[in-house]
Amino acid sequence: MLHKIDWESQIGRRLRLRDLHVFSTVVQCGSMAKAARQLGVSQPAVSEVVIDLEHALGVRLLDRSAQGVAPTIYGDALLRRTIAVFDELKQSVRDIEHLSDPGAGELRIGCTESLATTILPQAISSFSRQHPRVAVHFDDVSARAIETPGPGLRERQYDCVLQRIVLPLPDEALTADLQAEVLFNDELVIAAGSNTRWARRRKIDLAELIDEPWILPPSGTWYHAFVSKLFTTRGLGVPKASLATHSIALRARVLTEGPYITTFASSIMRLNANRYGLTTLPVEFSSQPLPAGILTLRNRTLSPVVDRFIATARAVAKPLVNPTRKLRLTNCAPTRR
Repeated sequence: MLHKIDWESQIGRRLRLRDLHVFSTVVQCGSMAKAARQLGVSQPAVSEVVIDLEHALGVRLLDRSAQGVAPTIYGDALLRRTIAVFDELKQSVRDIEHLSDPGAGELRIGCTESLATTILPQAISSFSRQHPRVAVHFDDVSARAIETPGPGLRERQYDCVLQRIVLPLPDEALTADLQAEVLFNDELVIAAGSNTRWARRRKIDLAELIDEPWILPPSGTWYHAFVSKLFTTRGLGVPKASLATHSIALRARVLTEGPYITTFASSIMRLNANRYGLTTLPVEFSSQPLPAGILTLRNRTLSPVVDRFIATARAVAKPLVNPTRKLRLTNCAPTRR
């Protein structure tokens, strides 16, 4: 049975930020030796820090083996809080920088491709005009958004993530620590190149398109299941994909080169159809909404710079549809598209 840890005598006076930094580096590297090289100290010095931490807490933090080290359940618990501690310290420095120079700062954004081709460019442009000395860092998180809701938020890699939010959520435990704000409600449309024979039709039945060359999402993905419902709810079979891809840029280019058909979010077509020579086909079907939103980490203090960017994103998204609404992310599932 674990003994009760006394904060004042065992932790408050003995635990140093340097120790937490060494510990997190060891876990990240998976090896005492690699961590020592990265930190520029000796391996015995690193081992001593870890041993002192384990002694102070009264639990084993790392499992050692010939292959390296891995955190125990106690090590995982300490690591999660360590990440939060250092993040809050970094946030405090950013707050101080903002207070001393309100026009400067740093903003880290993760975004899926579908929103990076719609609202993000205008949001960044508008924000940067108002705050020219804020450094904006952007990463495409499309590959990770479907596997892990809000990718990079828990690791404090991003201040916010823009992505799709789809109801209902199968496992709310994955997202209880996230907060989502719906920026606008999108819908699915069927698209083709402006030069195809279908572009001249005034009305098209979905069944007429079954045997056409389709560009579909890869099977087994959320988006493939979402698109498949367009056909199954009509009692139709799902078309065989002539090309399977999630890439918006590739789909748009292929549509201009041949008689292909695909699906896009309506906002993508609204903002990119003329650029790529695409048209929305007049096909009637029923489909659930595709809300687009912005995710932040619940109970994490956001810097004034982040708050201002979120306000800018709201303003840019406002013409695209419904008023924004905030919700606890325990009933919505962020997705890749």
